[in-house]
Amino acid sequence: MLRHKFFAIIFILFSVVSVQVSGADQAPAKKGDKVTLEYTGTLSDGTVFDSSSNHDTPMEFELGTGRVIPGFEKAVKGMKVGEEKKFTLPPAEAYGDANPKLVQKVPRKEIPQDREPQVGMGLIVGGSGEQQMRAFITEVTPEFITLDMNHPLAGKTLTFQIKVVKISH
Repeated sequence: MLRHKFFAIIFILFSVVSVQVSGADQAPAKKGDKVTLEYTGTLSDGTVFDSSSNHDTPMEFELGTGRVIPGFEKAVKGMKVGEEKKFTLPPAEAYGDANPKLVQKVPRKEIPQDREPQVGMGLIVGGSGEQQMRAFITEVTPEFITLDMNHPLAGKTLTFQIKVVKISH
């Protein structure tokens, strides 16, 4: 009986050591790696603005391509599979500050008349040959509509909770 306990303890110790070693020799995420991760993004008041749990698959991107906001990429760089991290990004490391020049009053007659404009409604602005931008209606009066073409998260401090699921080197 004592012999069985001894072998059971040795087996458990070996298992713990092998798990720690296998995690220790993983290469951290670096530029050019494809990283797959789970995430939840929240605003300063705790409101969730996005989460990988709302999508069919975890988020995947290549480090160093600029496909994600700068502070997010910086936080992921150096992480290993299974590692979790919580971090907060000021606007400068996320979507930038809101630009007042991107908020414009437009005569109501210039807005398509196929539906009644409402605060919060999104529109695509810019014609053919121009760069199109997404805008949100922030104010409606009988004569004017105020459009905000800033990213909806511009000017906001963002907090992320992430977990690296996979790294392809």
